[in-house]
Order: sequence, then C-alpha cells, then structure tokens
Amino acid sequence: MQYSKLTASLEEGKNDSGPAALRSTAPPFKPMPLRILRILLMFLLVGIVFSFICMYTLKFFALDRHYVSLEPTTIHACFHESKNKRLEIMETWIRPPSNLAHPLNDTELFWRATFAPRIKAYPFERVPKIAFMFLAKGPLPLAPLWDKFFKGHEGRYSVYVHSHPAYHPKFPPSSVFYKRQIPSQVAEWGEMSMCDAERRLLANALFDISNEWFVLLSEACIPLHNFSVAYQYISRSKHSFMGSYDEPGPYGRGRYDERMVPEVTLAQWRKGSQWFEVNRALAVRIVEDIVYYPKFRDFCKPGCYVDEHYFPTMLTIHVPRLLANRTLTWTDWSRGGAHPATFGKSDINEKFFKKLFDGEQCLYNNQETTDCFIFARKFAPSALDPLLELSSKVLGF
Repeated sequence: MQYSKLTASLEEGKNDSGPAALRSTAPPFKPMPLRILRILLMFLLVGIVFSFICMYTLKFFALDRHYVSLEPTTIHACFHESKNKRLEIMETWIRPPSNLAHPLNDTELFWRATFAPRIKAYPFERVPKIAFMFLAKGPLPLAPLWDKFFKGHEGRYSVYVHSHPAYHPKFPPSSVFYKRQIPSQVAEWGEMSMCDAERRLLANALFDISNEWFVLLSEACIPLHNFSVAYQYISRSKHSFMGSYDEPGPYGRGRYDERMVPEVTLAQWRKGSQWFEVNRALAVRIVEDIVYYPKFRDFCKPGCYVDEHYFPTMLTIHVPRLLANRTLTWTDWSRGGAHPATFGKSDINEKFFKKLFDGEQCLYNNQETTDCFIFARKFAPSALDPLLELSSKVLGF
C-alpha cells in the first residue's frame, strides 16, 4: 500500500512538472541592464591594467636589484679614476723636479719660480723644509761634514749648489750633493752677477713647494749645531735672518749713488751680510723684483759691493718688521781687510768653539739670547779632519 501511495505521489509530481507547470512557476527572462554591463567592463579593464602594472613593477625591481649589485663597483672605479686624475694634476705642481738640469734662462726661470698660491692652507700633507743653497766657486771640500749633518733627516731639507759652469762635480750617490747642481753662470765677487747667482739659487729652490726657508751658504761654511737644533731655530723664528743696518761711514752711506732716486733714497740705503736666511714669501719678493734690480745693477758698481746692499735695502723698504736685522752665519772680521779670517787645521779645537759660542748676545723673537749663530765661516779644506773628529762632541752630530 505504501508503495502504491509512493507511486501515485511520483506520478502526481511527474504530471506537475510538465510544460504547463513550467510556464506557471518560472519568472520570465529579462536582458541585463546596460549600466551593469558598463560597470563590469570597467572592472575588467581595471583588472587588465593592474595586471600590466604588476608585471612591469616586478621586472623593475628585479632589474633594480641587479643594478644595485653593480653600482658599488662602478662608483668605486669612478672614484679611484677621479682621485688618480686629481693626484696627477696636483703632482705637476707639488712634486719637486728630480733633475735640476733644465734649459730655462733667467727670465723664464724667475717667471716660473714666482708662481705662488694665494690660499695659505695646503690641500695635501706638507712637511716644511729648509733649502740649503751653496754658492761656491767650485769644489765643496767640507761636504763630508755636511753629509754627516744631514744624515737621518731626509724629507726636512733640500740642497742646491751654484758653482762655476765649467766645474763638474763628482759626488758619490750617497752624498746629499749628488746631482744637486743647478744651471749656473759665472759669478764675480762684488758684481751684480753675484746677486744673479743668489736669485738663481732661490728660484730653483722655489720649484719645491715644500721649501719654506732658504739659507745661503758658501763652500767655506760649517754648521755649528746639529740639524734638529738648526731646524727648530729657523722654523720657530718670527723673523727672517738678514742683516740690515744704516752705516754712516764710507763703507755704508758712502757707497750710495744719488741716481738711485726715487726708488732708493739715502735714508733707505742699507748694508748687511751676504749670507742670509729668508722665508718663502721673501724669497719670492727677491726673485720677482724688477723695480730695484736695474738701479743696483747700474749704480752700485765695483767698490759698492752690491751683494751687501741690494737685498737688505729692498726688503727693508718693503717688509722691515719681518727682518731680524742680523745674520745666522758667524764671521770673524777682527783681523781687518776686505775678507774675513780663514781658519785651518791648527785653529780647530774645543777652545776655539767655546770662544765662538760665548762671545755674542742678540735678540731671538724679541728675547735676549746668547744663541745667535747656526753657521760659521770661513774654514779652509784643511779644517775638515779636526772638524769631523770634534763634531759629535762640540757640534752635536
């Protein structure tokens, strides 16, 4: 019976699901509104655009990671290339010439030597040096003593030698004088050619930007102290050591020529020792001068001894406060005559130096002192051996 009821029920359901039933129960079909279609299309376009953006963004970041991995190497190489170029350019200015033999005449030499930076601070590590300039007739018989003096102080000094152009020195490579001869011309005592030689030494020494102080010496000069004392004394001084004084007698004002007016008046006329020490600024002033040079060349003839007047007068006119008005080189004029005393082998002993060291008083940085001299002259070649023997005990080196 249950089966019959179930069958009957299914039959009824079957009959209800016919076409008539469908027409009576399903809602009628309607087309999608145009507004909704536009919205769907807009979302589709946005999705496509977003997909493209995502794809290119991923590519960009992938390439960017690649570039980042290369950038440090590229920057590093460019930095070093730029640095090397800077150093190469700077080297042309700051590296001193390895070979002092050059073809420049005096006009070209002085012009080149007077190039000077206006900014005082140096953009590189600079160790100030003393330029030791030897004005010699020929050989340097006391060279072994000077070699001993300079030993162990490389980088704080430089050496230049002006000798007769016909003289060809043969110093060993171990000597500080090896290949330190500059192109020279004949220099005669008391003549303007002597001042030309001194200016030539200054000009060649100015090529080395590290040279800060310039000392003029002769082949008959010796050091009275070790290098450290000399360097400290010169480098700490507020003044340059050039004698400059007004001497009223025939050997001072008596040498003046009125034709030097208006550049030099009698009141400005000065006298001083030929052997001097000047700083770099004063060295440039001496080399660049074209105002006073013609006056001294033309009107300070033999008997005037131009080397005793030219530099002291010119610098006193321009920078009197920068001068110590004394020389660093001790000389004995007690015997009289046109030349100072010369000391040989028999003169060299401890008593000689004791007398030399104790005999003077002077001003150093405006303070009184008995340490007045760093160098001395004149010493004959025969004095070399006793000087070498006494140097460690008396001279400190």
